[in-house]
Amino acid sequence: MLASPAGADQGVAGTQGSVPSVDVQALTAQARAVLGSAPAVSVPADAEWKFDVPQITIVKAEKAPVRTAPSRSVRTAPSRSVRTAPSRSVARAAAPAFASGNVPQAVAGNAVLEIAARYVGVPYRSGGKTPAGFDCSGFTSYVYGQLGIHLPSISSAQRYAGVEVSRADAKPGDIIWTPGHVGIYAGGNMQIDSPRPGLTIQFRGIWQTNPHFIRVTG
Repeated sequence: MLASPAGADQGVAGTQGSVPSVDVQALTAQARAVLGSAPAVSVPADAEWKFDVPQITIVKAEKAPVRTAPSRSVRTAPSRSVRTAPSRSVARAAAPAFASGNVPQAVAGNAVLEIAARYVGVPYRSGGKTPAGFDCSGFTSYVYGQLGIHLPSISSAQRYAGVEVSRADAKPGDIIWTPGHVGIYAGGNMQIDSPRPGLTIQFRGIWQTNPHFIRVTG
């Protein structure tokens, strides 16, 4: 058996006994000395604390101007106007309505036909307005002129020399008009007119498609 070193028993005995006491007074002596030398401060129980609040003025910051890039002009092709054909409903609305068949004639139809019949056989002459030779409108204007009624000397204007009546309401002596030609309605399916170069004034059948019947009223 190994021998215990000297003093070993004392160390063990010391651990088994009570913990050595610590001198607290000595450890706190320095702190108590500092506190004793510090000045005493006493505060009344009803003491009030005051401090001044500086007045603050809020100023709205101005927005910095926004710089934008200069716009570039854009060249666009000029628009082209588009022409559209008028609708049929509009065209029909614009067409003149037929007048009543009771519209009186400026002169009796038989008087018109009586004058017109005198010139049967007179040759057609372009621009003619006398019995030496008539064109279509020259003939009609001359016949009505003999009865005191002035008609324009061109066929297109005679289209508006009176009021339009339907074919069913047309009477002998009315003007029968189509684009480029004019004659005098003779009743039934007949007319008297100055046809074209090489022909003479004659009674003949209505050959025009969709002719307009114009009643001269004054």
